[in-house]
Amino acid sequence: MYICYVDESGVVDPAGGTSHFVLVGLAIPAHRWREYDLAFSACKARHRLADREIHVGWMARRYPEQDRVAGFDRLPAADRVAAVLRERKIDIAKAALRGPAAVKSLAKNYKKSEPYVHLSYLERTAALEDLASTLGSWSDARLFGDAQDKRAKQRARKERANWTAGDHAFEQIVTRFHTFLTRDGDPASMGMLVYDHDQAVSTQLTERMRRFHVAGTQYAKIRNIVETPFFVDSSLTSMIQLADLAAYYTRRLCENAEEEMFRRFEPRFDRLNGLMVGLRHFTGNRRCTCIICTNHVRRGRGAGTY
Repeated sequence: MYICYVDESGVVDPAGGTSHFVLVGLAIPAHRWREYDLAFSACKARHRLADREIHVGWMARRYPEQDRVAGFDRLPAADRVAAVLRERKIDIAKAALRGPAAVKSLAKNYKKSEPYVHLSYLERTAALEDLASTLGSWSDARLFGDAQDKRAKQRARKERANWTAGDHAFEQIVTRFHTFLTRDGDPASMGMLVYDHDQAVSTQLTERMRRFHVAGTQYAKIRNIVETPFFVDSSLTSMIQLADLAAYYTRRLCENAEEEMFRRFEPRFDRLNGLMVGLRHFTGNRRCTCIICTNHVRRGRGAGTY
C-alpha cells in the first residue's frame, strides 16, 4: 500500500499572480510512514522548527524587517522575534495611512511568516535545503507532478472544456500514480490519496475521483486507488508539508529556472527506463528547455507538449 500526499503551488485563476499552477503527490510505502515522519521531525528540530508547520512559500522569502534590525544574526531567538515584531508594528502603523485594506493585507502576510522570524534568511534556506535533501534520500518514495503553464491552451475533450488547470493537474497525478501502482502487474498493489484540506475544492475533487473510479481518466482505468481523497490538516501532517516543498520548488523551476533546490529531490520523481515519467510540464505549443522538458526531448518527445 502506498499513501500519496498531494499539495499545490501557485493559483488556479488564469489571472492570478503566478504563471504556473503545480500539483505534486508524494507517495510513500505505508509501512515506512513512521520512519519517514520521525526523519522529518528530526530535520525540523535541527533547524529550530520543531513545533512549526513547514509552509515553504512563507519561509523562502526575505523579511525586510530583519534587515533593519542591527546585529540581527547575533541576537538570541527571543530577542530576534521581539525586534522583528517591533519593526512590523511600525510598518502596520504606516500602512494605516493608506487605509484598512492595506493594514489587513500586511497583517495577514505577517501572521503567515511569524513562525519563522526567529531564523535569518540564510538559516531558513538551510532548513529548506536539509528538508529537500531528506526527501531526495528516500529511495522507495515516489513523486508525481504536473506543472501547468496557465498561458497554454488545453486541447481537451468536450466534457473537459470548463476544466481549470487544477482539474487537469489532478487527472495527471491520479493517472501517473495509478500507472506506477500497476507497473508490475500486481493487482494487490494499492494506493490512496491524502490531500491538504481545502473546503473550496474538497467536494469537487471527491466528485471527480468518484467519476474516475467509474469511467477512468482520459488515459487509464483507475482500479488500484482506493476511495476518494482523504482531506487532512497540513499543519498536523508532515508528508503534506513535504509535498508542498516539492510543489513550490517545481514551480520555481518552471517559472524562474531555479534548479538548485529542485535537483535535491528530482531523483524521486517516478522513472521508467531512465525517462522521468512522473512529472509533466505542460506548455501547449510553446517550446521549453527546462530540465523537465529536455528530459523528454532526449527521447524524441516535443518539449512541453507531451
